[in-house]
Amino acid sequence: MTNKYKHISKFLSLVLRHRPEAIGITLDEQGWADTTDLIEKINKHNNELDFNTLKQIVDTNPKKRFIFDSSFQKIRANQGHSIPIDLGLEAQTPPLVLYHGTAQQFVHSILETGIKKLNRQHVHLSKEKEIALKVGQRHGKPVIITVLAQQMAQEGYTFYLSENGVWLTEEVPTRYLRIL
Repeated sequence: MTNKYKHISKFLSLVLRHRPEAIGITLDEQGWADTTDLIEKINKHNNELDFNTLKQIVDTNPKKRFIFDSSFQKIRANQGHSIPIDLGLEAQTPPLVLYHGTAQQFVHSILETGIKKLNRQHVHLSKEKEIALKVGQRHGKPVIITVLAQQMAQEGYTFYLSENGVWLTEEVPTRYLRIL
């Protein structure tokens, strides 16, 4: 992904996950934005974006953060919203364990209070250690925390699987955490 695409991708994340009002668009209750309106309003904020470039960003984003509807008339972020939306996800049975990547400086707090969603709608978990490691590296020395996901599910916690393979849940209490 080129630097230009990275810049626009980050801006799309801001707009579609956290602040649609930053460019004057409205998301529907499922988080969808009108594709044409999004392109027009992004271009008014010192960006050069056309449909083909937007499609290229969606198709090549390594984290698969965005998705079009089947008609390409609407676009949304797959997860990570700090604004209330209904992604229409159905509860799923998670694998035995999932992983959460964090930085060393946050481990003490996590072990005391569990993993909290903070300003997002869900806690994000990964099926792969490698992905958790990459997430943890963004904030400092990485630490991978193992989450006893299947045990959580058996004890009443709900899990969802987003379109791009990220496992989501409301919280992870400390009793389900293990440090790798």
